[in-house]
Amino acid sequence: MKPQNELNLLAKKVLQQEAEAIQGVADALARTPDFAQCVEAILSLRGRVVVTGIGKSAHIAAKMVATFNSTGTPALFMHAADAIHGDLGMIQAEDFVIAISKSGDTPEIKVLVPLLKRKGVPLAALVSNAESYLAVQADYVLHAPVEREACPHNLAPTTSTTAALALGDALAVCLLECRDFSRQDFARLHPGGTLGKQLYLKVGDLSRQNQQPRVVDTAPLKEIILEISGKRLGATAVLDSDNALIGIITDGDLRRMLTTFEGRLEAVRARDILTPAPVTIDVDDFAAEALTRMQDRNITQLVVTEHGHFAGFIHLHDLLREGLV
Repeated sequence: MKPQNELNLLAKKVLQQEAEAIQGVADALARTPDFAQCVEAILSLRGRVVVTGIGKSAHIAAKMVATFNSTGTPALFMHAADAIHGDLGMIQAEDFVIAISKSGDTPEIKVLVPLLKRKGVPLAALVSNAESYLAVQADYVLHAPVEREACPHNLAPTTSTTAALALGDALAVCLLECRDFSRQDFARLHPGGTLGKQLYLKVGDLSRQNQQPRVVDTAPLKEIILEISGKRLGATAVLDSDNALIGIITDGDLRRMLTTFEGRLEAVRARDILTPAPVTIDVDDFAAEALTRMQDRNITQLVVTEHGHFAGFIHLHDLLREGLV
């Protein structure tokens, strides 16, 4: 086992090498029009983008496909070795193929390229070697030049796969920008998990599952306590005779009142202990915004409104249950 400081220096060296490689890819973009032309060709597609590769490049291809699909560009992954054993059938006449290969001269790629040309589909080569067989045969060259791998033996694909991954991300982001792909579009493609809930789940989706504790401003202390305890949200809204929201009473308000009140408890009314102008949120706001407001004000519930009228509560526990916290 190497000493900690030596390991840290080695890791730093790897990261610096890979960062320099990405900068080299960015510099190479300025020397060729192929990247922009490739974006234009994909935008005009009626089919899908099929991304292929072998070895570590296949893993990069699969990640690129996942990014394309999640950002509005329909895509498929095809392993280059499997392509010549039947999977080539997934490619249709209106598709576009991106082949990833550092050398551009691997045997499987050399077998695959003539078959793709026979199908007549456009081919983009994402390569380090712009003079390779794949690059020469391709319609577009996405150049990701890498002089050396971060591997000390210059063997294990490290820097080259990072460069290819970064260039693939650049392509996906350019495509989503050109498509005006919005947060709402992203949410429709990511309805599950925490990410989807942050972009999709509305306050009303949660608050409508809760009870709606409320009392009128003339309600006595016993009624207030029963309303807060019975509906288990730690608070109740206070409404006036026209059902307009005028305040909130929390269980904390009750505790503070009981420690400081010196009169007759039977005389206490809701209007005497309410907190006016409570923090509210609309049913159509995102649940993630409710969490932000609770955190900013160090509170555990918000009054929910709909068209300016009281519509219930959303509690921190609701957000915890949905995995937003």
